[in-house]
This record gives sequence, C-alpha cells and structure tokens, in this order.
Amino acid sequence: MGKLTNDFNAYRGKMNEKILASDNKVMKRIYSLDTLTYQDGALSSKTKEMLGLATSMVLRCDDCIKYHLGKCFELGVTTEEIFEIFGVANLVGGTIVIPHTRRAVEYWEELISD
Repeated sequence: MGKLTNDFNAYRGKMNEKILASDNKVMKRIYSLDTLTYQDGALSSKTKEMLGLATSMVLRCDDCIKYHLGKCFELGVTTEEIFEIFGVANLVGGTIVIPHTRRAVEYWEELISD
C-alpha cells in the first residue's frame, strides 16, 4: 500500500482501539451497528459500500470516503463504477463535493496502483 492508505489505516486502527478501550456502551453499539449494516442482506455488501461512498461524499467526510473507497476496492468495485458513484455524489451534493472528489481520486489511484 501507499503512504496515503498506510497512514489512514494506521491512524484509524490506533484511534478505534482507544475509543473501544473506553468500554463505553454507546460507542461499542454504534461500532457494532456500523459493522452489521454493511453485511450482505437484501443488498449485497458491495452495493452497501457503494452507497456508503456516495453518501459520505455528499456529507463531505474525507475519512468516511477513504474508508468506503478501501472497502469498495476490497469488494472488487471497478474504476468505472467508482466514477459513476462520483457522478451521483456530485449531482446530489453539488459542486461543494468536487474537492472531496479530487482527494477521492488520489486515494483510489493509490489503492489500484498496488
């Protein structure tokens, strides 16, 4: 993996450990709900991750965008599909999403370059 992906995954992992070590019931339940939400159901995990990516872009959360890009990569989402997701997110979210799309493209390119 490249620097962007390594740095993001290392920081995310370290901080998630600290958050979960607090033994706070609400935080543990939120993390559990998040995990359960993206499992296969009526919609596949792949579809749910693509939805997560689009909504994260509209909400303009770069950490969420990186996370969902990584999951999309793991689940075999193609570059063509990624750019369709970007198109939907930019249409729904407006031009304010463009800077996040730039960073998302940079992150995606690093994911697929390995």
